[in-house]
Order: sequence, then structure tokens, then C-alpha cells
Amino acid sequence: MTLWVGLTGGIGSGKSTVAARFASHGVPVLDADAIAHNLTAANGAALPAIRAHWGDAVFAATGQLNRAALRQRVFADATQKQQLESLLHPLIFDAIQAAQQHTALPHGYGVVEIPLLTEIPRFRQLVQRILVLDVAEPLQIERVKQRSQLSDAAVATIMAQQASRQQRLAIADDVLTNHGDLSALHTAVDQLHQYYTALSQP
Repeated sequence: MTLWVGLTGGIGSGKSTVAARFASHGVPVLDADAIAHNLTAANGAALPAIRAHWGDAVFAATGQLNRAALRQRVFADATQKQQLESLLHPLIFDAIQAAQQHTALPHGYGVVEIPLLTEIPRFRQLVQRILVLDVAEPLQIERVKQRSQLSDAAVATIMAQQASRQQRLAIADDVLTNHGDLSALHTAVDQLHQYYTALSQP
């Protein structure tokens, strides 16, 4: 059977590292964030709707989206944030679905990295299994601080806007605990690769 695994986890959980390890085995990895960025890049499919709603004020003179201007408007107003999400999420869903249909699966399965898989139930329709990266919150905070040079308060604000650890675990088919070093994480992904390869066989 064709198997798509939804990869998700909170900030600092190691999603990019895990996705790269799957990719090193030749497993196709679709990145929802990258797709969203493409939709709002030059000539992106989301730009006409964004211009229609927010006008020229969120665009540069070159015609490119002024991401900082849009971010300032959207994140200061929960209603506008919801409006942007209602515009972008269906486009992201359709783009992932289209990519899945045109992606060869040499090992019988592929991975879709979707940070908001817990928060947006509709995206779960795109996958047959959900892999959650689980990290204890103190370690999660420490990793984000080291990577991004953010304060405790800034990290806490980001985490408060995401699903809780318990909410993510509640939707998981598989859980990868990322409390160890990089070698341990790679070994765990390698084991999952073998498992998903076997699971996808007819």
C-alpha cells in the first residue's frame, strides 16, 4: 500500500534533523513550510488573494510580498491571522496532495513534515500514520534558546501558541523521543525507516 507518514512536533523537537535522516535513505520528504513559502514567493499562487484582502501596503514596489509588513498586521490581530490561515491552508493542502500524486516512493512510503498537524485536523487526511517527535519541555526550551538566541519568555510565547505536548501525543501512531544525542536520534529514525518500509509492502 502507499503510505504517507505525517511528521510533527513542537519547536525545537528536531523535525528538520529527522526529515533529513529519512531523506538520506532515499525517502521523499514533503515540507509543508517550504510549500507555504513557495505559495507566497514571487508569482506564488497565494499572492493575488493576499493583495485582494490586504492591498498594496503589504507588497514591495517590486511586486514581491513584504513578509514583515504582513506579519506585523496579522500577528497583531487574531482575526486577521485567522483570515490569512483560512486563505493559505487550503492552498497548502492542495499543493501537498498534488505533490504526493506525482512523487515516486522507492521504499513504499513518504514523509510529510507538517508542524501544525495537531492544530489543523484537516491535514491529517493527507497521511496514513502520524509520527510525533516528543521532547520534554525544559529540554525543548533549552534547544530553541541555543539555536535561536531567544529569551525564555520569547520561547514560552511561541510554545504557548502551539499544541501542547499532551495534545500531540494524543494523535500519534508512533512516537520518537528525542532526548538523546544525534547518534541515538539517527538510530531511531533508521529503525523507523525499516518499520515503515515493511509496513508499506503489500
